[in-house]
Amino acid sequence: MSDAVMNPQNFYKDWARSQRIPILEGYFVEDVYNLQLEPWEQKGGKGALINLLGSGESNDAYVCEIAPGKSLKPERHMYEEMIYILQGRGATTVWVEGFPKQTFEWQEGSLYSPPLNTWHELHNGQGDEPARFLAVTSAPLVMDLYHNLDFVFNNPFVFEDRYQPVADYFSPKGKMYYDPCLKVNNLWESNFIADVNRLQLVDWKERGGGGSTTCFELSGNTMAAHVSSFAVGVYKKAHRHGPGAHILILDGKGYSLIWPDGGEKLRFDWKPGSIVVPPEMWWHQHFNAGKVPTRYLALRWGSRKYHFHLAQNEEMLTDSATGGHQIEYKDEDPQVRRWFDDALAAEGGQSLMDRYFKQT
Repeated sequence: MSDAVMNPQNFYKDWARSQRIPILEGYFVEDVYNLQLEPWEQKGGKGALINLLGSGESNDAYVCEIAPGKSLKPERHMYEEMIYILQGRGATTVWVEGFPKQTFEWQEGSLYSPPLNTWHELHNGQGDEPARFLAVTSAPLVMDLYHNLDFVFNNPFVFEDRYQPVADYFSPKGKMYYDPCLKVNNLWESNFIADVNRLQLVDWKERGGGGSTTCFELSGNTMAAHVSSFAVGVYKKAHRHGPGAHILILDGKGYSLIWPDGGEKLRFDWKPGSIVVPPEMWWHQHFNAGKVPTRYLALRWGSRKYHFHLAQNEEMLTDSATGGHQIEYKDEDPQVRRWFDDALAAEGGQSLMDRYFKQT
């Protein structure tokens, strides 16, 4: 028997530690707007990595800041990336070798995705304030699969099916599709969303709480996103799905419960700038305990155009009583409602949940 021992390498985590910036772990980030960032040599700005347990090492997130009037270093990479602008205004230049560069402007609330392996460079258009953005990427999956940084960051392959250097590629134009999973016309395919905070959403009552939502297909990705809103004095139905759904609170005050089957319910109080990532197939439920409608952005797996097994969306709306992934109000733990009533009372609010329980 050999005395040699083979110690497994976590290639992505080794790379993350080599960046020498903060790495946030656990289930929750309280406030990305005020997150402490450190100089990030590879990017040319300041940053922090977010590796929450709920990602299951399938994807990650980071926050990056661009100094006033400066630009980040140009980069390309073999993992997908969705970028949401937290603060500031500026522009991004995108190109592939041999073709003209394209530049489009963004502002607070903009959402876009540099197409896979295109060169891209972000510029801060303000001379007196930093610009800050949140990104969710598939870097952990790609790095652990290929474990070769030269392949990931210096690969000349051009995905012509994902990016065409035409003048209107990053225009706000798009096309609405029927979403076969949610069973409603709310699937917007576009390469640039100018402001998700002002976007008119589509009514979608199946998740409860008088909610509305719009889903996004961006730049031919396997990853996707959606924006949802729900009313004051209500909460959504508990549900579960695959790993890696980074839920960023855009507006409102409340909390989320997350728990594994038969396990303890964990509560995380949130506000604008908070992120929660439920672990794979953990139940989770969102509660509006504030005085304005809640709006959040979910950056996740689950493209409707390109199937990927980690999304586990197929039975999202099926009653848990029949083996599905959603708990109807009538089937939930009665303590859930009592906790919510207490949270509303603490804020001087009033529950409107009776109307939803009467419907079940």
